[in-house]
Amino acid sequence: MNTLDTAKALADLLLPQGWKIALAESCTGGLVCATLTQLPGSSDWFERGYITYSNEAKTECLGVPTELIESHGAVSEAVAKAMSEGAQGVTKVKAALSITGIAGPSGGSTEKPVGTVCFGWTIQNKGGDITTICDTQLFQGDRQAIREQAANFALTTLLKLLSS
Repeated sequence: MNTLDTAKALADLLLPQGWKIALAESCTGGLVCATLTQLPGSSDWFERGYITYSNEAKTECLGVPTELIESHGAVSEAVAKAMSEGAQGVTKVKAALSITGIAGPSGGSTEKPVGTVCFGWTIQNKGGDITTICDTQLFQGDRQAIREQAANFALTTLLKLLSS
């Protein structure tokens, strides 16, 4: 399923439930938000998106502790978790997702090569408890291909998590 089809399936799941989502994007630079808001009526289920490209933005907008970024790096599951939890905490939506990674062509290292992308999904369950799930993927290709793969993975995983 392509990213736009996944977004449509997500909308079909969210709308009847009255659920809304929020996003915190870094390396995708708003690509996921743009995909979601292509759909007519998206304001009924899409609350807002944060493009927190800099470390300062992650801290100022989402409350990611500076010490966390310094100790784990901006591209880490710890930071992805803090980003999605920050977005969910501010908006009080059903679910928030975050993406932080290295799209390239530079910026990679041996430990975190270009294509490394960390994700966080923070979801409020029926009982009101909040759970965060994180994952790291290594995507291949040029900058745009990595960003597109990250956007698709983030939405596909969110759809699976909300469907279960």
